[in-house]
Amino acid sequence: MLTGITAYGAYLPRRRLQRKAVAEANRWFAPGLAGGAKGERAMANFDEDAVTMAVEAGRDCLPAADSARERGHIDAIYFASTSMPFSDRQNAGIVAAALQLPEDLASADVTSSQRAGLSALALALDGVAAGRLRSPLVVAGERRKARAASAQELAFGDAAAALTVGSDRVIAKFLGGHSRTLDFVDHFRGEGDDFDYGWEERWIRDEGYSKIVPSAIKAALEKAEVAAADVAHFILPCPFAKLDQTIAKQCGIDPARTRDNLAATVGDSGAAHALLMLVHALEGAKPGEKILVAQFGQGCDVLLFEATDAIADLPKRNAVSGSLKRRKEETNYLKYLAFNGLIELEKGMRAEVDKRTALSVLYRKNDMLLGLVGGKCRVCGTAQFPKTRVCVGPNCGAVDSQDDYGFSERQGTVLSWSADFLTYSADPPNHYGMITFADGGRLMADITDVDQGQIDTGTKVRMSFRIKDRDDKRGFVRYFWKAVPA
Repeated sequence: MLTGITAYGAYLPRRRLQRKAVAEANRWFAPGLAGGAKGERAMANFDEDAVTMAVEAGRDCLPAADSARERGHIDAIYFASTSMPFSDRQNAGIVAAALQLPEDLASADVTSSQRAGLSALALALDGVAAGRLRSPLVVAGERRKARAASAQELAFGDAAAALTVGSDRVIAKFLGGHSRTLDFVDHFRGEGDDFDYGWEERWIRDEGYSKIVPSAIKAALEKAEVAAADVAHFILPCPFAKLDQTIAKQCGIDPARTRDNLAATVGDSGAAHALLMLVHALEGAKPGEKILVAQFGQGCDVLLFEATDAIADLPKRNAVSGSLKRRKEETNYLKYLAFNGLIELEKGMRAEVDKRTALSVLYRKNDMLLGLVGGKCRVCGTAQFPKTRVCVGPNCGAVDSQDDYGFSERQGTVLSWSADFLTYSADPPNHYGMITFADGGRLMADITDVDQGQIDTGTKVRMSFRIKDRDDKRGFVRYFWKAVPA
């Protein structure tokens, strides 16, 4: 049975933190950072995290859905990350609810290693090959914290990627793979710690990457009966300049076929990075080209694919190339620190409210809160949010006449708006307004990813899954949908 990748998607936050701004701000303390102060890194907004970015990547990967039925072919979801917001709540379940996936769904969080993204993809491929799964979704998102004035602060980047796997309309067939598991600790983050503790770089390069990765790649090529010279795209996220090319040559792969690791434009997105680079490769892959993707982390995972003729028929999506074009340069280093909780700002009395979440209401209204599902009247056709027993149509008033109606994938228009400096916002002013939808319905919503003066009546917007607020007292994150300029 033919098994492989059937679709892909990706998401990068709009902001691009300029590394020069980081180096300049820390020059008094760490002048050595100037050597790495080239290019930019993707920077999540204050209301984004690994989950919200994974949702956006999943939306890019899957067809637009008016209801869960249109994504009913997805029968499993694997979410990979080392920066999940919850340690004991299934993060994959939040992503599934936001994407309006069916409830009859297998799910798992894959974490605790930088190769978690590729490991999740391998699990999905194995499930389809064994006949246990039909069409699993693999999503990976990462928003890692780094200490101020550290090399990681320059190197890390925030991003997400998504892939679906199956045996129908395969765009990249799976040829085989290999895994090695070794307790080689290049870095670690203990329970309750915010930052990684890294070991000496030369040790990681010489004893880790240079010895573990080549042996895994050679084993994968041998098992798949693929010649190293036939690899057209070689993918290896690697923090050491040109080491990926050296490893390629060591394995018999043409170093010129090593993919750009996106370090200059995105940064290292951790567990999501191999999948992000794979999506980038698939965007331009031609039928027949073989793609080898490897990811290091307490061992190494290696997967081999071959692009099929169907790749040319896949509808265009935003993916990596489109996300790279949607960007805003960020030179305010203090804003980066504030958004990542590395400095504590005075929020004022208006922010001093108890943000306790009623978990029973969250469960009962899960479709509405996480899926942005409203209702549409079968009698008069009026769409509304939220869904109620009585239709709001002025000439209708029908009772229990509404079917589920999703608003998340529908384009909206700003009817009225406000930019409020009095209400607390992590990125003032706080933009919000009344959003009307083309096919009916309206919603009062926060507006994010927007600059002052950018919003006006008539501005086209799309809905985006974001953090609504955080309950710092109890460690709970509440999510909802916000409007962003289309």
